Amino acid sequence: MTVARSSLVRPPVLQKGDTVGIVAPAGPVNRQQFEAGALALQELGLVPVFSQGIFERKLYFAGGVRRRVDELHEMFRLPEVKAIICARGGYGSNHLLPHLNLGLIAKNPKIFCGYSDLTTLLTHFHDTLGFVGFHGPMLAKDFARPEGVHLKSFSCASSGQPQWSISNSDSPAMEVICEGEAEGKLYGGCLSLLVASLGTPYEIQTEDTILFLEDLGEWPYRIDRMLMHLKYAGKLEKVRGIVFGEMLECAPPADSGYTLEQVITSVLGDLKIPIAFGLRSGHVSAENITLPIGVRARLTVADSASLEILEAATSPRSETIKAGRN
Repeated sequence: MTVARSSLVRPPVLQKGDTVGIVAPAGPVNRQQFEAGALALQELGLVPVFSQGIFERKLYFAGGVRRRVDELHEMFRLPEVKAIICARGGYGSNHLLPHLNLGLIAKNPKIFCGYSDLTTLLTHFHDTLGFVGFHGPMLAKDFARPEGVHLKSFSCASSGQPQWSISNSDSPAMEVICEGEAEGKLYGGCLSLLVASLGTPYEIQTEDTILFLEDLGEWPYRIDRMLMHLKYAGKLEKVRGIVFGEMLECAPPADSGYTLEQVITSVLGDLKIPIAFGLRSGHVSAENITLPIGVRARLTVADSASLEILEAATSPRSETIKAGRN
């Protein structure tokens, strides 16, 4: 079922005491890490719930497609579940796409939080339903480790803070690639998953965006190739600005004589838009920052870089706000 997006849909705010559904739409879950993450959520005043089937394993998936689809549908369906946090990434969310009941999901907007392979669902929910997505910490990866979650951004995004910002104090490694200032819709996620959508019915929609790109363990020439793919596909023509993540394990060999930042400048410098590097969201070294996908944002790249979130990502509990500017 296809549901045409008409406007931005902000899910209800998350509050202390709320029940949070944990799902595994992609890779298999480590029980010890899962339990550590669940404890961390409880310490934040949230109540995690999950199906026992979440620990199933089939090949490199958290069980079969039907199990994963049913689990996701159930968490959207249950009224007591106020937000959904993914256990981990891995691979396999793309297998779910043709089986999703978008009508059911559209009637039950909720915070849906994850990154990596979950980029596929975050962008799909936004592009088809208008949902604000939460590119942020996952249970068995970030909540499970000390200082794995950037609590300020998670709180600002989930509580409906109308305006807030991310700067070098939040993400010390942020640096300048190309100077400038731009405003647009915050959008993106894991670069390899974004590129994998091209030529499919689930192709990403990048017009009028501040595009966030991050990945893990990709050689610079592969980053170059994926960026060129986006470029040749016309996906960068109407992008207003670009922010890269930390890009862990993507640096060239020490004796290569060039940096990943130089590669990015070589490929994207002719776009003449602001570009920053090092925003700590997704695959990160620590304190995973939550980025609300779909809201308006302003990227400023000068002596330093900052990303301002210009509107609330969630709505008051009593209503779901639809905003036409998207």
